[in-house]
Amino acid sequence: MELQVYKFGNEKHLPIVFIHGFPLEYKMWSHQFRYLQNENHCISYDIRGLGESSAGDGQFTVELFVDDLFEILDKHEIPNPILCGLSMGGYIALRAMVRHQNRFRGLILCDTRSEADNNDAKLKRAVAIQKINKQGLENYIDEFIPNCFFSKTKSEKSGIIRETVEKAKKFDPIGVKGCLLAMAGRMDCTHFLGNIVVPTLLLCGEHDTLTTPDMMENIAHKIPNSEFTTVPNAGHLAPLENPEYVNRSIENFLRKNFYQSQINQ
Repeated sequence: MELQVYKFGNEKHLPIVFIHGFPLEYKMWSHQFRYLQNENHCISYDIRGLGESSAGDGQFTVELFVDDLFEILDKHEIPNPILCGLSMGGYIALRAMVRHQNRFRGLILCDTRSEADNNDAKLKRAVAIQKINKQGLENYIDEFIPNCFFSKTKSEKSGIIRETVEKAKKFDPIGVKGCLLAMAGRMDCTHFLGNIVVPTLLLCGEHDTLTTPDMMENIAHKIPNSEFTTVPNAGHLAPLENPEYVNRSIENFLRKNFYQSQINQ
């Protein structure tokens, strides 16, 4: 299945692949593309079933999502990129690292976790699918997405939430349910964290209640020589809620670990 792929910046510059969260699309990274594209080659895509990518039969697994990622890297000849994923995108990024770490030169994890779903989380995915089946996708989106944002974002940047909600309501319900199934069945990557050797940055919204700063800081402790930063005035969708802080954090990470080596190549 053909996935929708988007590129920004000069292909000769440092490649960064951005993987969006659930239930979003590639445009959630728009602030990062604008800020970083002058010195980097930014690549993103709509995960199957979301955005402009087809849902097909909706029988998704995270392993299938990782296969899609590698197919994109091969087809578009993207050599050893930095991998950046948020939430579900982080699940995909971590599994890609487990399977073929040597294909990447760096890792950025935003508001995500390494553990697989426990039984309670699996039941919540099942309830979500049932809600979509009985009440429709729009009702599910109206309830789920606002809960991802920090209260200050809701009061001061309500337009961002409305825009995000309206986009997600247009997705294929089969694709959204397929992503829920994939997340419920994903593998636990915690055992691999100590084996990650590429430079790694972890970012977490200070007020994220879905993947809390404590959870992500624990991941950072297990990844050798990783960096952990909390993003102020942000919940689970830090790159949307406080893009200026996220942009500077990513830029500083890139300058520290990659820009000089890129110049020397």
